[in-house]
Amino acid sequence: MRIVGGAFKGRRFSPPAKNWPTRPTTDFAKEALYNILVNRIDFTETKMLDLFGGSGNHCYETISRGSTDVTYVDKHYHCTQFVKKISQELDIEDYIKIIKSDVFKYIKSCTETYDFIFCDPPYGLSNLSEIPDLILAKSLLKTHGILVIEHDQHNDFKDHLFFQEERKYGGTIFSFFSQSK
Repeated sequence: MRIVGGAFKGRRFSPPAKNWPTRPTTDFAKEALYNILVNRIDFTETKMLDLFGGSGNHCYETISRGSTDVTYVDKHYHCTQFVKKISQELDIEDYIKIIKSDVFKYIKSCTETYDFIFCDPPYGLSNLSEIPDLILAKSLLKTHGILVIEHDQHNDFKDHLFFQEERKYGGTIFSFFSQSK
């Protein structure tokens, strides 16, 4: 994996392969996503939430582009420890809050709002389709914020009230949501 833009562009990192519980976004799909986002988000003014954060890939990308307020949430101990290690190596510990928690419990207890929420749940998650409603019902997304959910062809959000668009890159689909039309 590599960081595709910003101050850390080209920096590579590899999560430990043994027993790794996540499926990281490919560099190809991530680069395409951030080419879209760079035209919609001022990262220097962005408060970001990364749900099902895995390797921390999207946190590093967002911080690399100027964000200084990023929250990472994942329930897996080895993932949170890996993100802590990489954040120390990149000297970005002041910019990232690392929270070891079940994402659904975090959503229920969270009182913050975010400009950009990235959510990369396991593709086979039985309640994946409920995630946009849970996030929006808790008002975690600011009025003009952007929610992006990474998923595969087994989920379709096109009929959701706040769905904006969908982008496909191989087997990866990014669905964009916003409360402002």
